[in-house]
Amino acid sequence: MNSPVPMGTSLDLAREAWVKSSHSEGNGGTCVEWAPAFVSGGVIPVRDSKRPDGPVFMVSPPAWSSFVAAVRDAEQ
Repeated sequence: MNSPVPMGTSLDLAREAWVKSSHSEGNGGTCVEWAPAFVSGGVIPVRDSKRPDGPVFMVSPPAWSSFVAAVRDAEQ
């Protein structure tokens, strides 16, 4: 496991593989996407799939897991 990404570190996300939400299908791509390559560094970049050059916010893996679980629970 890599060490956590230090606060204030600039990440080059331009060439990262982004994973789009499965809910993006059929609604014009208006969802979130995340870059899994940084999970082992203790951070998950998240952005609006409609604005790939727009802002990116960082969350911890536990926060991301909680968010995904809450969304799944809301669907049931």
